[in-house]
Amino acid sequence: MQTYLVGGAVRDELLGLNVKDRDWVVVGATPEQMLALGFTQVGSDFPVFLHPKTHEEYALARTERKQGHGYHGFSVYSAPDVTLEEDLLRRDLTINAMARSEQGELSDPFNGRKDLEARELRHVSLAFKEDPLRILRTARFAARFQPLGFRVSAETMELMRSMVAEGEVGHLVPERVWQEIQRALHENAPGTFFQVLRDCGALGVLIPELSPEAHFGAAIDALQRIHARKGSTAARFASLFCALDEPTGAARAKALKAPNDCQQLARLTMIFIPALHQLDPLQPNAGTLLQLLEKADLWRRPERFAGLINVLECALGTTNRLQLEALNNAAKAASGIDPKMLMDQGFSGKELGDAIRSERLARISQTSLS
Repeated sequence: MQTYLVGGAVRDELLGLNVKDRDWVVVGATPEQMLALGFTQVGSDFPVFLHPKTHEEYALARTERKQGHGYHGFSVYSAPDVTLEEDLLRRDLTINAMARSEQGELSDPFNGRKDLEARELRHVSLAFKEDPLRILRTARFAARFQPLGFRVSAETMELMRSMVAEGEVGHLVPERVWQEIQRALHENAPGTFFQVLRDCGALGVLIPELSPEAHFGAAIDALQRIHARKGSTAARFASLFCALDEPTGAARAKALKAPNDCQQLARLTMIFIPALHQLDPLQPNAGTLLQLLEKADLWRRPERFAGLINVLECALGTTNRLQLEALNNAAKAASGIDPKMLMDQGFSGKELGDAIRSERLARISQTSLS
């Protein structure tokens, strides 16, 4: 029974990065032996155990065989006769297929260290083709390590293109796609994730609306700006959809099964951008401004409105600055109305609502004139 530190921990250690998560593989052991040592089994598809003290994950060495389409189409074999090299062979990229023994010895059967030094993301074997999720993972690693100069190797990019052409990407379930997108949005260079997907053709399957150059360029520019501001997941997602029309973009966001806050902010972004384009920058219409504030549900969702302004600033860049300023000024002017004061004047029910709206409109009109 031998234990090895594997995967990302070994990779990041060799890159001189902080190691956040440590995963282990155990060769030559049975589930019964692990349980006898005090480990707790947590894996249902294959034997994974939690260390009794550190709670780090220890997985028994295993092999995988493709049996169907998509992420779940695998049969798993785990037994004491599975070697370390066989376990590493099933992994995605060479830089993730290294292990270090408890004595500190590095096992690198697929030249991962060489690819680290060359800044190459290269598949371990043709088994890479068996799991289309690896296309998204590779794109995500490209986004994470782009500042260090990493790129997808030509051979791996060609392999990914062939997988797209064979229709494998279409078998990915939306939940797994969203999980990778959400992680990628917070990587060091999130735009690189979508660029890699575009280069291999996967973007045309997963988010085809972003494929045209005009839409893609606007999306990546906005995403880079919102990333620099450390925007939320919803803000980053909304920035991707800034160049799309609302019906098309809303349908795609729903198909991706993005969380509701992401879908709602993306929808508002797609509504507001063309509306701001049409707004007179010098004499903005007070009624239109009020309608936009109502559509954004400003008074019940002030935090979301602030997030929307943040996304719009990143999406619009240097254009429509006057219109965006007018919207911001209108929001400030129309806030802070005291309903009690109007109730003291005898307003109630629908009349109270109408009076509040009239007061908001009057304040916005006054601001627009000043």
